[in-house]
Amino acid sequence: MRVALFVTCLVDTLFPEVGKATVRALEAAGVEVAFPREQTCCGQLHLNAGSGDVARALAERFVRVFEGHDAIVAPSGSCVGHIRTYVSELLAGRDRGVPPRVFELSQFLVGELGRVDTGSTFTGRVTYHPTCHSLRVLRLGRAPLRLLESVPGVDLVALPDADTCCGFGGTFAVKNADVSTAMLDEKIATVESTGADSVCACDSSCLMHIGGGLRRRGSSVRPVHLAEVLAP
Repeated sequence: MRVALFVTCLVDTLFPEVGKATVRALEAAGVEVAFPREQTCCGQLHLNAGSGDVARALAERFVRVFEGHDAIVAPSGSCVGHIRTYVSELLAGRDRGVPPRVFELSQFLVGELGRVDTGSTFTGRVTYHPTCHSLRVLRLGRAPLRLLESVPGVDLVALPDADTCCGFGGTFAVKNADVSTAMLDEKIATVESTGADSVCACDSSCLMHIGGGLRRRGSSVRPVHLAEVLAP
């Protein structure tokens, strides 16, 4: 099977190791991965900021770049949630059937391929934070947890109040910094209470927010993307 990788802006510019790990996890599941070099931002940030015309232009570009692929996989519940929810609306239905073919990594592995074992050798005590878009928009359910549970070296521990937002929310963290910081402090306290070595999520954006708070606190807990745990 051949799929296209939508790497997302944040992974491309700040966390390229997550993109590479996504490719390795997919290849371990027997998938051939293509990378359309013409891809750019999906437009989520622009829509959130009220720039509808720019978001629409980026949606048109996304459809044009990816329409020739049967499946598109991204290491981001947030971006996939945007594409599946808003791209068709932005384009007045002229999306050429692309949005339903876009999947978050765990959604694709578990839901489309029926795979939970990627041959990972990751070792450590891990707690999982279900990001808001993956939880409430994509409704991934236990897919990420099933994948983590399948890794022999992972000691998966439950995160208290796991469904509580970490406070990032894209532009929310900028526009409402005090509230965002208070939410982050609460999330970090619950993460540290688990005794985990790593906090895992399927969005680099939320992990960047949580990781920054952990570093400022001098915590030994490190943020790790789901793809990095799954990659052999």
